[in-house]
Amino acid sequence: MSAFANIVAGGVFHAAVLFLVAAGLQLVFGVQKIVNLACGSFYALGAYFGITFIGYAHQFGVSEWLLLPGLVVSGILLGFIGPPIERLLRTVYDRDESFQLLLTFALVLMFQDVFKFFWGANPRSLDSGYLIYGTISAGDFSIPVYNLLVIGAAIAVAAGLGAFLQGTNYGRILRATAENRGMAEALGVNVRGVYAVVFTLGAVLGTTAGALVVPTAAASLDMAIEFVIEAFAVVVIGGLGSMRGALAGALIVGLIRALSIVLYPELEVLAIYLIVIAVLIFRPAGLFGRSLA
Repeated sequence: MSAFANIVAGGVFHAAVLFLVAAGLQLVFGVQKIVNLACGSFYALGAYFGITFIGYAHQFGVSEWLLLPGLVVSGILLGFIGPPIERLLRTVYDRDESFQLLLTFALVLMFQDVFKFFWGANPRSLDSGYLIYGTISAGDFSIPVYNLLVIGAAIAVAAGLGAFLQGTNYGRILRATAENRGMAEALGVNVRGVYAVVFTLGAVLGTTAGALVVPTAAASLDMAIEFVIEAFAVVVIGGLGSMRGALAGALIVGLIRALSIVLYPELEVLAIYLIVIAVLIFRPAGLFGRSLA
């Protein structure tokens, strides 16, 4: 039972980080109809910058107890990359999806060189601090409090996004723009401004997720590609444009990954994509997605 609880705890932690990236991906697609391959690069950028930010914070005497808030701040600070990248993507909004995919994949390759230039080719990690908040143990079961804080943060983000989209005037504007861009423009909505806000929010979710994961894993050049593969698995399983789908897909992928690592690590990716294939065959729109037809 303790072994199973450890697997579930590890899977839910990974799902929490996955959800933050997938939520940004879903938000951008839902409003802007852009499939953003660069979401994995935002995640990696957040990880690298988070390590640097915390390193400088420690040099200035900031307490290790502020590790989690510091990482959140580092992710939010990277929001400045959103508007210029969104401006670049405006050139392909009304073009075929292949142009969008090519441009966002080009951003992935460009970010790889940015990482090499600023942080080098070798993996980077935080020296300490992961267990600063302690652990919770019961028999053979043990989970770091930091993991629980990240899970709680993901739950808060999910609740906050839901309340924002459903309960605020600006959220209603976002949903109206997602449903019918032309009608929103005719009613006086500044669609370009909406797109800039949405893309920046999606980027911040990705960079914050990357920052939050660095106490548990090293930042490396491979993490952008590896994570975007998992993020798209989440989106396919949950359904494009659905926040509920992002949450459900992240939980499914996180738990399957954790179980595979324990039972048979070589099948980690295969197990996830067997689920993806099954969803594409039996429910192509995803668990919570709407059919484009």
